[in-house]
Amino acid sequence: MEKKEFFNILSNQAEKVEINLSDDQKEKFYRYMELLLEWNEKINLTAIVDPKEIILKHFIDSIIISFHIKQGDSILDIGTGAGFPGIPLRIISDKSKFTLMDSLNKRIIFLDEVCKDLNLYDVKCVHARAEEAANLKEYREQYDMVTSRAVARLNTLLEYMMPFAKIGGTCICMKGSNIEEELKEAENAINLLGGKLEKIEKFILPDSDIVRNNIIIKKVKETPLKYPRKAGIPTKQPIL
Repeated sequence: MEKKEFFNILSNQAEKVEINLSDDQKEKFYRYMELLLEWNEKINLTAIVDPKEIILKHFIDSIIISFHIKQGDSILDIGTGAGFPGIPLRIISDKSKFTLMDSLNKRIIFLDEVCKDLNLYDVKCVHARAEEAANLKEYREQYDMVTSRAVARLNTLLEYMMPFAKIGGTCICMKGSNIEEELKEAENAINLLGGKLEKIEKFILPDSDIVRNNIIIKKVKETPLKYPRKAGIPTKQPIL
């Protein structure tokens, strides 16, 4: 895709979610896409390789939660993969500090390269499993916002996310269209882990019929130290 066409599509769709991008931000998104497609030939980063779909399903889908970020916030993206939503959020939120965490070191190497190439300071790329990092003082209850687009069920995902959020902070779980069953089975986990369901933001991605739900959980009390449990247990024996 030519850069001019990319800029037009990106700008148009960003405006539809009430975000105006600067020329520098558009340049960064274009370069990010180039790096993503280049590295994707060597390591598995994304199944989405069409530029129009990358714009919509990766970039726009990520920046839609930027309205929750306040200047100076510390943000953790768990299971960031190829950097979603963390890198797009950082491109448009340069007054906040980001930590991108993933269990696969190859992805972290890619993200370090992206941050260096795009000159994204205040981004820390961490190779770690959330279950282990959550028990370290430098990470536990240190973040204003914890995000994840990971595919785990909500009660499992929250066991990974909640221990990282400060009291008063938020966890934003980025989900698809069918969330009713997950929400019901996660009621106990939300309470047990120190959270309170604040709201659910439902929207349709621009120029599509793709439904997204962002579940906003407020951290209202400390997460008990027994959580998260050891690797594998939250998935095999989720909190019910």
